[in-house]
Amino acid sequence: MKMNTVAGVLLLFLLGGLTPSPAAADVCDNIKQVAATLPKNTSSSPVHFATTIFGQAPDVVYALALCRGDVLNDTACGECVANTFDKVLSQTPPPQQQCWTAAYYYGSPCMLVYSVDDILARSNNTTVPNVDDEPYTLWNVNNFTGDADDIRRIVGLKQELLLETVQRAAGAEPRRFATGVMDSGTTFPPVYSLAQCTPDLSAGDCQACLRRLLGTVNSTMALRMGAQIHVIRCYFRYETYLFYDSQPMLRVGPSSPPAPAPNPAAVAKHKRRMSKLWAIPIVAVPLAAAAFLCFLFYSPWFRRYRKGRAMRLQAGSRRTQDLQGDEELVWDGKNSEFTVFDFEQVLVATDHFSEENKLGQGGFGAVYKGQFPDGLQIAVKRLASHSGQGFTEFKNEVQLIAKLQHRNLVRLLGCCSQEEEKILVYEYLPNKSLDFFVFDESRRALMDWSKLLVIIEGIAHGLLYLHKHSRLRVIHRDLKPSNILLDGEMNPKISDFGLAKIFSSNNTDRNTTQRVVGTYGYMAPEYASEGIFSIKSDVFSFGVLVLEILSGKRNSGSQQCGGFINLIGYAWQLWEEERWIELVDASLFPKSHSADMMRCINIALLCVQENADDRPTMADVVSMLSSETTTILTEPKQPAYFNVRVGNEEGSTTATESCSINDMTVSVITPR
Repeated sequence: MKMNTVAGVLLLFLLGGLTPSPAAADVCDNIKQVAATLPKNTSSSPVHFATTIFGQAPDVVYALALCRGDVLNDTACGECVANTFDKVLSQTPPPQQQCWTAAYYYGSPCMLVYSVDDILARSNNTTVPNVDDEPYTLWNVNNFTGDADDIRRIVGLKQELLLETVQRAAGAEPRRFATGVMDSGTTFPPVYSLAQCTPDLSAGDCQACLRRLLGTVNSTMALRMGAQIHVIRCYFRYETYLFYDSQPMLRVGPSSPPAPAPNPAAVAKHKRRMSKLWAIPIVAVPLAAAAFLCFLFYSPWFRRYRKGRAMRLQAGSRRTQDLQGDEELVWDGKNSEFTVFDFEQVLVATDHFSEENKLGQGGFGAVYKGQFPDGLQIAVKRLASHSGQGFTEFKNEVQLIAKLQHRNLVRLLGCCSQEEEKILVYEYLPNKSLDFFVFDESRRALMDWSKLLVIIEGIAHGLLYLHKHSRLRVIHRDLKPSNILLDGEMNPKISDFGLAKIFSSNNTDRNTTQRVVGTYGYMAPEYASEGIFSIKSDVFSFGVLVLEILSGKRNSGSQQCGGFINLIGYAWQLWEEERWIELVDASLFPKSHSADMMRCINIALLCVQENADDRPTMADVVSMLSSETTTILTEPKQPAYFNVRVGNEEGSTTATESCSINDMTVSVITPR
C-alpha cells in the first residue's frame, strides 16, 4: 500500500528558526569563522560531532553540528555541514541587519545549530527544555486507517518500536544512535525508526531527552503515519519508508511461539538421510528459477509492474517524467502528501470507472467515487480526451493544488498520467457540491441560516488564502457553486483549479488574456468583454455566489427575477427600493437573523460593482463578515448589468463569444 509520508530535508530547513536581532559586524565575522572551522571539526571527530564557542563577549557565537549515525564517510559528513552553513548564510537577513544571529537546521543527513545565546549549556534536568529548546515537530497529516483491531495492533507495535529504538540509542556507545523496523504482519507497510542523541550525553541523559520527545506522541498523534521531533540534543523520526542508509538495527513484529529445540540424535539421522536427497534440488531448483524468471521478464504483467514501480519511485523524488512525450511535472513545492498513482490502482479503486461510481460530469470530464484497499475513499477526476483541458491545464491544476494547503480548499491526494489518461485524485467529500443543496428546494430546507453563513465565511477565507496568504498567489477564475464541495460537516472547500492563474505576490494589478475561460454569469464584466482579470475577478464571482446562496436562485437561469433576467439586477432593484428581504429565500425565515442577511446582501452587492476598483478585496470581505459590531458598510454602487439567459430568446443582442462549459449554450447581453 502506497502511503504518503513526511518529506525529509525538504521540510526541515527551518527558516522560521532563523532569528533576527541587532547584529554587529563582529558577530557576523564570528559566525563566518565558525562556518569555516566547524565542518572540518565535525568530520574529523570519530563520532562526527563537534561544538564550538567563538569570539569575545558580547559577540560570542555558540555552535553545534552532528552527522547522522549512519553517515560513516568523513568527507560526506563535512560537506553536509559546510553545505548547510552555505544555505543559512545565503539567506537575506532582515533590513538593517548584517546576518542571522541564530539558525536551527534539523535535516538529513546532518544537523546544525548556532546562536549568540548559550545553546550548549545544559540543565541538570534534561527533561526540562533549555531556554528556547522547545521541540520542533513535523507530523504526517495522514493517520493509520483500516480495521479497528488492526489499527490498535499497528499503533501498539509502532509505539513499541519507538520505545525500543530510544532505549537502543541511549545505550549505544559512542554514537548514541539506533534504527529499527516494525512489521505488523498485515498488508500495512513496515514502519522504520531512527533515534539519536549528541554523543556527549550520558546514557541516562540521552534516554531522558528522547523520552521527553516521545511524550509529545499523545493518543491522537499516535495514529499519525510519520513524524520527526527534534530538540538540540536529541531527535527521533519514523516513516513508512526507509529514510536512512543502513540496515535496521532492531526489529519489532507480531509475537510468534519459539521453535522447539531439536533432538541431537534425530538431527544426526536426519542429516544422513537428507544428504541423499540434496542431488534433486541442486539440479531442479536452478532450472525452475530460470524458467520462472524468463516468464516474469517477458510477461505483460511484469512490464506493467515495472512501469508502475518506476512511477512510484518518481513520486518519491517529487518528479514525474514522460507523462506525455517530452512534457513533465517537476515538483518544487513542499507538499509531502502528494502521490503519483498507477493507472491500475485507480482502475481498481473505481471498479473500472463504473457508472455506479460516477458522481457527476464536469466540463473537463467525469468524476468518480473510488476506494483504495486500505479503505481510503477518493474522488477521481478523469480528464475527457475530447475536453478543452489539455496537458497544460492538467499540469497547471496538479502543480497548483499540490502546493496549496487550507481547510477551505479541496485536498489533492495525487495524480495519474498514462498515455491518454490524465487523472486527478482528490479527497472524497460525501456531501457533493454546494449547488446540490442551494438550488434544490427539498435539500435547501436542510440548511439553516447559521450553516449558510458558515459556508459563506468559509469560501471567503479560502479565497483570501489564495489571494494573499498562500505561498503562491492564485486567481481561481471559475468560482461557482458546483466548484464548492462540502465535507461531512458541511464545511466548504474550493475545488477545480484547472483555470487558475498564478500571479506575483507583489503584483495585484490587472492581467490580460486572449483566451477567456470560465462560466458566464460568474465572470466579472471586464474579464468577459476584454479578457482583463485580477483578484477582483474572483471577488465578483464571490458576490454572485453569495446572492445565489441567499436567494436559492441561479444568477443565469431559465426563470426571470422581477423585470430582470439575471439575479444581480433583481437584487440591486430590491436593495434600491429597500425591499431586500424579498430576495432572501423563504426557507430562511423567521427573520431573527435579518441584520446578518442584510449585511451579506450589502457585501455581495459591493463585490459585484461594475468598476473593479470599487470592489473590496477578500481581506475586506472577511473583515466585514466577521465584524460583530453594527459598523455601517459602504453603500454599493450600481452593479454590472451582466444579463445571461439560456438559449436564443428574441430581442437579445449577443456578444461574439459563447460558452458551453455547463453543457448549455449561454448568450451575453450587451450592457446598456
